Amino acid sequence: MSDARDDNLEVDKDAPLHQRNDDVSPELDPEATLTLSDAERRQLELLDANNRALRAQADLDNYRKRVQREQQQESRYALMPLLRDLLPLLDNIQRAIEAAEKHQGTESLLEGFKLVAQQLQSILIQHDCRSIEALGKIFDPNLHEAVSQAPSDEYEAGKIVMQIAGGYQLHDRVVRPSQVIVSTGPSPE
Repeated sequence: MSDARDDNLEVDKDAPLHQRNDDVSPELDPEATLTLSDAERRQLELLDANNRALRAQADLDNYRKRVQREQQQESRYALMPLLRDLLPLLDNIQRAIEAAEKHQGTESLLEGFKLVAQQLQSILIQHDCRSIEALGKIFDPNLHEAVSQAPSDEYEAGKIVMQIAGGYQLHDRVVRPSQVIVSTGPSPE
């Protein structure tokens, strides 16, 4: 679709491109051109200011999200120091139960200690603190602490033969690794 004015245009194809165009209206005011430039400059400044404001808003939003994430992590793992202090108590209760099972006449004391141990373990579970299973598992340095190695005909090399002290995790973080003895494989005879 061509414009009717385009049909009346005469274009000199041999004229150089840098040649001055005499068709420009002589009444164009040079100050109007500067005002137009000022308007364009102001428009660009406005766009730049809007972009900076958008970036600042995005930075603020990212900061808020990061702080919220950090606060959630902090509250999620706030019990970690308390749990580290309570776990030796649980170990001592387990030792008392084992000792009471070996002696006669301590049945009522034994039952009391078992109830206390169960209650403490249920509180730990309630707060997402779980024991780390170790016996018969493959040694994982992220979850287990190898105290020693021993030959074993029952377990292949690299598997845990014995757990000395239980380990615990709070959510996905290790509160205390399990202290274990790792198999070196069958004993050479």
